[in-house]
Amino acid sequence: MLFIAWTTLRVGARVWPHSRLRDLVPSSTAVYDAHGTLLRLTLASDEQYRLWTPLERIAPSLREAVLLYEDRHFYRHFAVNPLALGRAVRSLGGGRRLGGSTVTMQLARRVWQIPSRSMGGKIVQMMRAVELELLYGKDDILEAYLNLVPYGGNVEGVGAASLVYFGKPAARLSLDEALALAVIPQSPEARGAVLSRGGEAPAGLARARLGLFAAYVHAHPDAARERALVEAPIAVRSVRDLPFEAPHLVEEALHAVPPDAAHALTTTLDLSLQHLVERQLHAYVARRRSVGIENAVAMLVDTRDLGVRALVGSADFHDDHIAGQVNGATAKRSPGSALKPFVYGLALDEGVLHPMTMLKDAPLSFAAYSPENFDGRYAGPLSATDALVRSRNIPAVTVASKLAQPSFYEWMKQAGITKLKGESQYGLGLALGVAEVTMEELVGLYAMLANEGRWRPVTLSSTGSRAPRRLLSAEAAFLVTKMLEQNPRPDALHAAVGEGQAQLPIAWKTGTSWGFRDAWAIGLVGPYVLCVWVGDFEGQGNPAFVGVQAAAPLFFQIVDALLAKEPHLGTTRKQPSGVRKVSLCALSGKLPGPSCPRTKASWFIPGRSPIESCDVHRSIVVDDSTGLRTCTPYRGPVHSEVYEFWPSDLQKLFAEAGLPRRVVPAVESRCPIADVGGTPPKIASPLRGVTYTLRRDQATIALEAVSDGDAHELFWFVGDELVGKSKRGQPLFWAARPGAFQVRVVDDQGRADERTLKVERVD
Repeated sequence: MLFIAWTTLRVGARVWPHSRLRDLVPSSTAVYDAHGTLLRLTLASDEQYRLWTPLERIAPSLREAVLLYEDRHFYRHFAVNPLALGRAVRSLGGGRRLGGSTVTMQLARRVWQIPSRSMGGKIVQMMRAVELELLYGKDDILEAYLNLVPYGGNVEGVGAASLVYFGKPAARLSLDEALALAVIPQSPEARGAVLSRGGEAPAGLARARLGLFAAYVHAHPDAARERALVEAPIAVRSVRDLPFEAPHLVEEALHAVPPDAAHALTTTLDLSLQHLVERQLHAYVARRRSVGIENAVAMLVDTRDLGVRALVGSADFHDDHIAGQVNGATAKRSPGSALKPFVYGLALDEGVLHPMTMLKDAPLSFAAYSPENFDGRYAGPLSATDALVRSRNIPAVTVASKLAQPSFYEWMKQAGITKLKGESQYGLGLALGVAEVTMEELVGLYAMLANEGRWRPVTLSSTGSRAPRRLLSAEAAFLVTKMLEQNPRPDALHAAVGEGQAQLPIAWKTGTSWGFRDAWAIGLVGPYVLCVWVGDFEGQGNPAFVGVQAAAPLFFQIVDALLAKEPHLGTTRKQPSGVRKVSLCALSGKLPGPSCPRTKASWFIPGRSPIESCDVHRSIVVDDSTGLRTCTPYRGPVHSEVYEFWPSDLQKLFAEAGLPRRVVPAVESRCPIADVGGTPPKIASPLRGVTYTLRRDQATIALEAVSDGDAHELFWFVGDELVGKSKRGQPLFWAARPGAFQVRVVDDQGRADERTLKVERVD
């Protein structure tokens, strides 16, 4: 009956709700890199280094050594050792220090802070020990004891002690190290306090360790072979030697979990890559300080798992002058042109263009918005690939204006870009980076290109990431990557590039924000995305903060160091089944006609890419005697000749660049207009949807149109009135008056365009 009652009491106590022993005290958090290297050991909330370590992750030699030294009969008694209790009773009148506490009793004293030097305290300690063994199993008690014993200074528990003194987890302790940790709690101030200062262990600790070793050998005779190791002086580290690696990443990883939620946190960081990036960034900033470059940020992410392998959040974490503790990778910044690849990627998916589609880099207006290029110049006609690689603003805005379902703004929201304002506040300038993003967000977008258009956010933890979301087709992601691979390294960076570096294609892009506040370089390097930023955390502009001049050198400095470390670095970008190559006219980017002199192979997406016939190269019949374009019936000798038919705006740009194109001959007046063909003029001014407000001193509005290559004169009508004519590529200034008008332009080949104009006058 007594046995049944006792069993019922124990079972009832175990099932009765009670807290875990590990929840009784706060724990430190040990942060590791992906290979198990300690990055930081934090202080617990009570300012102690105490890392709760499960029993199975503590070296068996340490567990057994502790029990040999403290409580050999731990698994055979219930809370109190009767022999120890007898010694305590016999010592009541002797004035000697009471001893014989079991592991459970010592744990009770630590948990409830029991003063156990008096008989009353000893009795309370025993009662609390019984309570512990009623509520918890032996392994739970031993685990708690090992995690709470003092090790000198503010170090508690074997988990923290093994990291502080030996730089390794408790599971990897050698026998000599385990014996040292087993004897410290008996005299933590004499043995542990000295130990906590680092250097060689004190003599008292060495003697106690050798004494315990003798008992250990008695239980494990094979351990005798390690006598020389145990007898040798043991070198230890101190709290001052604890690592403080990758501070920005560690801080971010710690903030991502609730306090005391994780006692060990494994990140995706690779410490060797972290050190590589740190060295290159610090050296670069030191060299460029003379031009005002004092701060930089870099991030290296593996596209295979989106894990951050290296993160340098500022040039110096400890430098208050540059706000070094700020993590620049999480700050919102204008990315400038670094967003353009995704404008083109979306355009590839929506059938707006293919890599060789010819785009105009010429003055252009979208209602009241007139974008400009960074250099203030115009390149004329160029392929989509060249427009992207050369980072021309006007083609990018033109492409963005054609996007729908989704628009670029809607696409950015799908891509996880946070804190976006309303779409109307950005307009088409969104393609030029007027919306701010974080480095982490930008890196996620480039990693999406490497993952066949599937996006996931970057991650700092090895505990997995969210399911991918498709943002681009595999075909569009592949083609954008191929386009970016055509971007050459800046000339000044070609020196000392080895064979391995030269063979590895790098799909990269730069960006510069308005006002020279941010300089970016980002790209795909083998399986990695590397991103660097140069600037000032306070947003101060500096003419040196230009992507290709300030960020690209640092980008390729890190690239070259990475390739030197991993010379066989590379990745196979799988060609999607949905892309093909087609032969196109090298000049127009369209299907070559019989008059195209040269063709070039280019990628396209069948059924999606716009493939049109070339209309730049046209064969015309010229009268030999007049030099005019003629028609049947011919009046004399004629010959066929191929001309390039360029719009007037591009023809003008060619001329300004010193590359004038041949003027297409005028058509004989006798030839019917219907035989001419070609492209109608397109009104460039007045702007569509704009109401012109004129003051008294502003009496004219420019009438201007882009015309086909064979047009020589333009005739302008306001309503039914012919208000004048202009030469090809030249404006006509009309004396405006208030009202609503229909403006019409007709070229000398009879082709026309029209637009509504509203004029208001203010005094």
